[in-house]
Amino acid sequence: MSTIYLVRHGITPANRENRFAGRSSEPLLAEGIEQIRQVGERLRHKNIAAVYCGPANRTVQSAEILKSQLQAPLHSLAEFDEISIPHWEGLTKDEIRHQYGRQYPDWLAAPQTFSLPGCETLEQVQKRAAGAMERILSTGQTQNLLVVSHLIVLRCLVLYFQGREISDFRAITIDNGAILQVSEVEKVGIPVSFL
Repeated sequence: MSTIYLVRHGITPANRENRFAGRSSEPLLAEGIEQIRQVGERLRHKNIAAVYCGPANRTVQSAEILKSQLQAPLHSLAEFDEISIPHWEGLTKDEIRHQYGRQYPDWLAAPQTFSLPGCETLEQVQKRAAGAMERILSTGQTQNLLVVSHLIVLRCLVLYFQGREISDFRAITIDNGAILQVSEVEKVGIPVSFL
């Protein structure tokens, strides 16, 4: 039975400054690099067969560090990219509130209903990320895999694996450099735990 390890990228300037990074190309901070090195140490003996990540610089940088430590091939997939909300990118949460009125409070209060022209919904994020996971797992091989992505994407994947509704999105907390373990991926409603 395959085991998947989900890892949130290391900490970045936007995380420090409470900015919405979106799909921007910001790098990891030195602290973020160290967080990911520690992730690699913790996963060193897990026999990771492959590392997957989204195309954003912070996830690629994190995945490159892990690839080197774990001696596993790296694959970048667009399906693991951050949610697309282009007009928020680079803005602090306060700036979003100031410039776009109710958008950010509505996103906080009911993210499952968030829908704006030209932006992705959580349901769309979950569909693309879960679809990528299903393709990766469709080989039927039993192997340990690592996915490095973003908070929003990882929350959507956890809900998918646990068989929970998108309305539970805010109930999941995943810090930078956190590792979640998904076991028994062949069944619905499977346990997801922090490593």
